[in-house]
Amino acid sequence: MPKKQKAVLVMDAKTIQRAILRIAHEIVEKNRGAENMAVIGIQNRGAYLAERIARLIEKIEKVKIPVGLMDITLYRDDVQTKLEQPLVQKTEILFDVKDKVIILIDDVLFTGRTVRAALDQIIDFGRPRRIQLAVLVDRGHRELPIRADYVGKNVPTAKQERVKVKIKEVDGEDSVSIIKP
Repeated sequence: MPKKQKAVLVMDAKTIQRAILRIAHEIVEKNRGAENMAVIGIQNRGAYLAERIARLIEKIEKVKIPVGLMDITLYRDDVQTKLEQPLVQKTEILFDVKDKVIILIDDVLFTGRTVRAALDQIIDFGRPRRIQLAVLVDRGHRELPIRADYVGKNVPTAKQERVKVKIKEVDGEDSVSIIKP
């Protein structure tokens, strides 16, 4: 009989909304505005977070921010070993990344391997002026020298724990929980 897993809520809908709003303000402040900026979200939940953050930056700065989304599946360094039949989703970057400030957005930063794959993919589209990383949750346990420029919440975890992010557009609610084995 499998052991029951215990979920501990670490962010509710209000906490997530406040974190996203803070990240949007920090992005604008650090970049002294939103000129020549674009936002790219990593599929799946990062893409929805990217949409939300871009809309908030637009409200703050009164400028239209291009938003793209990417699936990094085929850029992963473990695509051959970890994934038997990878499910590839769409990548949609319908703007020129050359000389833009790209804000890359994901839901959880863990080992850094997803971000490394995303960086490789962005460079295949062109050479941005700068790439910055925003994540809703940084849980630690890096395997690569990657850090986020903007973090909604640092959530220390044990390596065997899982972080479960739920986004309203996909899951019907906004929440972040730690799943303990």
